[in-house]
Amino acid sequence: MARNDEFLYALRNANPIETVMGSYVNLIRRGRNYVCSCPFHSEKTPSCTVFTDTQSFYCFGCQAGGDVITFIMKAENLDFIEAVKLLAERSGMEVPERNDRNSLSAQRRTRIYEMNRIAANHFYTNLIKGENKAGLQYFNKRKLTPQTIKKYGLGFAADSFSDLTGLLRSKGYSEDEIVDAWLGGRSQKTGKLYDLFRNRVMFPIVDLRGNIIGFGGRVLDDSKPKYLNTGATPVFDKGNNLFSLNFAKNSDQKRLILCEGYMDVIAVNQAGFENVVATLGTAITPEQARLISHYCDEVVVAYDSDGAGQNATQKAINHFSDVGLRTRILHMEGAKDPDEYIKKFGAQRFRNLIEGSDDANNFMLDRCEQGLDLETEGGKVELLKRVSRVLAGIESPLEREVYISRTAKKCDISPDVLKSHISEMIRVRNNSRKKEEWRNIKAQTTYVRDDVNPEAVRFRKEAKAEETIITYLLRRPEEAETIAAAAPPEIFVTPFNKRVYTALLNAMKESERFTLSLIADEFTPQEMGRISGISASNREFSITEKALLDCADALRKHKTSSGDKGSISDDDLRDLFSQKKH
Repeated sequence: MARNDEFLYALRNANPIETVMGSYVNLIRRGRNYVCSCPFHSEKTPSCTVFTDTQSFYCFGCQAGGDVITFIMKAENLDFIEAVKLLAERSGMEVPERNDRNSLSAQRRTRIYEMNRIAANHFYTNLIKGENKAGLQYFNKRKLTPQTIKKYGLGFAADSFSDLTGLLRSKGYSEDEIVDAWLGGRSQKTGKLYDLFRNRVMFPIVDLRGNIIGFGGRVLDDSKPKYLNTGATPVFDKGNNLFSLNFAKNSDQKRLILCEGYMDVIAVNQAGFENVVATLGTAITPEQARLISHYCDEVVVAYDSDGAGQNATQKAINHFSDVGLRTRILHMEGAKDPDEYIKKFGAQRFRNLIEGSDDANNFMLDRCEQGLDLETEGGKVELLKRVSRVLAGIESPLEREVYISRTAKKCDISPDVLKSHISEMIRVRNNSRKKEEWRNIKAQTTYVRDDVNPEAVRFRKEAKAEETIITYLLRRPEEAETIAAAAPPEIFVTPFNKRVYTALLNAMKESERFTLSLIADEFTPQEMGRISGISASNREFSITEKALLDCADALRKHKTSSGDKGSISDDDLRDLFSQKKH
């Protein structure tokens, strides 16, 4: 899609950033702007601001920022083209035809989507019509119906080194593309291409827009690894996606059931529970917890009852607490996982189990007792230490009071003494958190490290002058030509700021109605965050014409001292700027 300025302007107007972000996070009005807890990192105090006048957002904690397109790119893990399409669909707009300016990155992602779709169809056909019935026998043994197999697009990868790769090559895909999609690998000895998924039942992983982004494959014998998942590709990151969320998001319940594996999810879904998801071969990540928080208020963790499952449950509770989700824990007696429980006791018993599931606080408090002898003084003291850490993490004072009373009775201690101890722990923790946040802010403002604009570390004074000029330009896009004459891009010292400044000038020259959306396709979400940060960090400061010219002088003097002679004197520059202003 070529950059169509009028379309992008209309798209932004049809998707106010406060409305779009309000569907992902809880926005709190502060004057003309809004604040919220950042959806891109865990925090207790809101550090993300939505600026309604510039239709942008910026997090002062993790430096995420940009316009509504950038937000959707980060929130939904999309590239620019996909984010534009999603916003257009959201507002009932038609996206203009794409042309040669379509990025190579978008083409690459499109090709991978195509290959994944071909692979999924091929695996499904192998399962249903192939000579090897091992995959179909496995799913039948697991009591999956034909409707469920079709719904999830389950399949079977033949025991062959060239079954899928040969098919993809016959359809015009290069070996590099097949490897890029993680559907084929290369032999280290011969360099020959081979199928990565062989003799496995296959589980397609589908994103929220219906694209097949990867696969999980399970062996049917004792081969290792038992599960093989698609590695990182341009369209897939296992830490940012969830299996079956494409179905769960349509549930009318504000509760999600979190299972440990593909078969658990499919069995629970087949039993009538659409609101079920699973992580993709890893413990749940903070990113997945934030993603889940977009679709529900409560999570029921239905992990296996073994030691590994219980440890994973503890981690999940912590991540869900960070994003403000209530967590309940499923206790399955007589079965090790949801799949086995449903087969033994039926869907209604499982539903009753969910409704009666225990809250996360009880789970954590019960775990505190493991390995302790509560008949001894030492055991009770250690229990109080462990329990105190749990109680201090409970946000609700009312809930905390209930658990303090229960614990005090169990340990034969005064509730007031325990309450006083917990209050002190909370005070110390909050102070530590504030100090840590302040240290992070100071580290960022002193350019200890700058991954976006590395040269800013060497040229701090010049980088600050450049940011002041950029801020001045963002506030006065109608004066772009005059500002460019006073401070041409050639005098900029740091490459990133120069690229930003040049892109802004070009966009303002081409369009009478400038918005950040006009340059969003030229920068990564991280870079857009920096651009928004430049503007947000200087909002409270008045920048005069004199300040602009002084910054230009400083950059020009740096160029001169480093051997790059300017072509215009400072006095001539001031005269020119004054003439253009008039």
